[in-house]
Amino acid sequence: MKSSRWSWEHIKPAFNFTVLVASLGYFVDMYDLVLYGIVRIPSLTSLGITGDELVTKGMFLLNMQMIGMLIGGIIWGILGDKKGRLSVLFGSIALYSIANIANAFVTTVPAYAFARFFAGVGLAGELGAAITLVSEIMKKESRGYGTTIVASVGILGSVTAGLVGDYFTWQWAYIFGGLLGLVLLVLRAKMLESGMFTSLQSNKAVKKGDFFSLFTNRKRFFKYLQCILIGLPMWFVVGILIMLSPEFAVKLGVTGSVSAGKSIMYCYSGLVLGDLLSGFSSQFFRSRKRIVLIFLMLASALIIVYLNSYHLPLNLFYALVFVMGISIGYWAVFVTIASEQFGTNLRATVTTTVPNFVRGGVVLITLSFDALKSSFGLEGAAAIVGFITIALALVSLFYMEETYNKELNYLEEN
Repeated sequence: MKSSRWSWEHIKPAFNFTVLVASLGYFVDMYDLVLYGIVRIPSLTSLGITGDELVTKGMFLLNMQMIGMLIGGIIWGILGDKKGRLSVLFGSIALYSIANIANAFVTTVPAYAFARFFAGVGLAGELGAAITLVSEIMKKESRGYGTTIVASVGILGSVTAGLVGDYFTWQWAYIFGGLLGLVLLVLRAKMLESGMFTSLQSNKAVKKGDFFSLFTNRKRFFKYLQCILIGLPMWFVVGILIMLSPEFAVKLGVTGSVSAGKSIMYCYSGLVLGDLLSGFSSQFFRSRKRIVLIFLMLASALIIVYLNSYHLPLNLFYALVFVMGISIGYWAVFVTIASEQFGTNLRATVTTTVPNFVRGGVVLITLSFDALKSSFGLEGAAAIVGFITIALALVSLFYMEETYNKELNYLEEN
């Protein structure tokens, strides 16, 4: 019976200490990850940046953060499969906590870029290690609930960043995030390592965390690439349409002054709801692929609406941003798919690098957008880039393996 898919017997295991701490860790991770977008304008203005340079320098700093996440994703992913999931959780949160405190004391753009880069390196390890650990400690019938809780609670960190960014100076907003991370390290000390990884450690013949093996096998490479491409539309929406919402609002003639911080807060509030809906729906309908397809189609429609939302009242614009957040709220299912696609000896490497390559894809997305906007304007450039990201995601999803209820205790051949 369908109702059994929602049974408390399956959902209850998701409420355990590991899921709780992983969720809080991702909460702090997401707080720090989106905080820059919220304080971009006030922080750069205080450094003497004005006019068009707010966009140019702002994109440069965002790209530095994302490049750091690309590099960090590879480093933490390999370490997660070689040294353990817990070691990555400890190391990554310590680095990004210290780096984000350092952000509060920058006085020049180069120093800001340096701090954002190392914050990005640290932020890269949290989600992948958390999702890998939760996926491996839970039964296959329940792991979708566990990863959904982690992702949903984590996204609330973005909403909190929006609130803190509105009520505190940008320096104190950074310090608050760093201190939260350092406090969380105390809870991490009581977590236990994944049993699958522990049993794998004793097998010296198995090659663990071999990042380059993802590129030496054709089938494995395309499976890896598909995992990355289905996530690009989420960060197109966040990295372009939401981060630059004040600029889009001016071009679209929105009545009232749009705040980037409020746009991010409303978008990520929608993301929380979207993550819950997508994660629980993937369990109920017993399919990851069908749920991602539904969300991609909804996101496509709302991108078109956003780019044609001329002369909207301010409240309606924020309502549209909220609904767009729901439409890209398949992040929980996306990271679960990545975790379920590969064996234990490569799982942390994949689950950590995939979301960071998606985030790092913002660099290519923003560079493409910048190159096109002089010829096609903000709306035209966004439409072109958005169409390409959606098309790539849909093609990748079509060829992807369905992983619901898949047994994870297996190895990738060397």
